[in-house]
Amino acid sequence: MRQGVAVSERRACGLVGLARTTMRRRVLEKPANEALKVRIVDLAHALERFGYRRIHDLLRREGVRANHKRLYR
Repeated sequence: MRQGVAVSERRACGLVGLARTTMRRRVLEKPANEALKVRIVDLAHALERFGYRRIHDLLRREGVRANHKRLYR
């Protein structure tokens, strides 16, 4: 939005309803999270009827220690 129109960061964030700190924040993914994401997607594609709770149980049986809330996200 700021590139298309000459508007300050403060005004652009105010118009969109976004906090200025959110715009500047850089997300750093951990390598362990990437491996967990891949495994969750693999299980979800293989076992389409299973929800996140059942996938959490399967991962726990495999030895993955991940919180069910983290899995849901």
